[in-house]
Amino acid sequence: MSDIIQIRDKKFRPSITDAEIQQRIQAVADRINKDFEGKVPLFLAVLNGAFMFAADLMRKITIPCEISFVKLASYQGTTSTGTIKEVIGINEDLAGRAVIIVEDIVDTGLTMKRMIESLGTRKPESVHICTLLLKPEKLQVNLNIEYAAIEIPNEFIVGYGLDYDQQGRNLSDIYTIVEE
Repeated sequence: MSDIIQIRDKKFRPSITDAEIQQRIQAVADRINKDFEGKVPLFLAVLNGAFMFAADLMRKITIPCEISFVKLASYQGTTSTGTIKEVIGINEDLAGRAVIIVEDIVDTGLTMKRMIESLGTRKPESVHICTLLLKPEKLQVNLNIEYAAIEIPNEFIVGYGLDYDQQGRNLSDIYTIVEE
């Protein structure tokens, strides 16, 4: 892992290596493979942030499954407040399906709560949350997060699909902001 990196006007230090990320994703995939044996779950990956996690997770899923990608339309400047207008991109019939939401990070949980409410109107058999990163101390709502690969402190991070001002998603490791 390299040392301090700069993205735009901020500095970041190495935090979680790609090797550790892959190990944690394998552990989550093993649990999903066991828990959904005999079912054909539909994974709903939330863009943009979850694309790398979703790709690596899917390569480790050994049971029959499907994947689709959704985008949350939020009000400008309030993405972290959980104010979403709609879930865009669901063309599949969710009625009677086991749905697994694949998210890059859950912090307040407000956005996830709204997404689950939105999906509930489509009558799925069950809705499960699978997140790469979870900030437990920032959670504001009661969510059943069954599949969290890594719990992290309440710090700003970048890399492995997560961005700072649209940059840094391409980094294979995760970096934590360095407070100046």
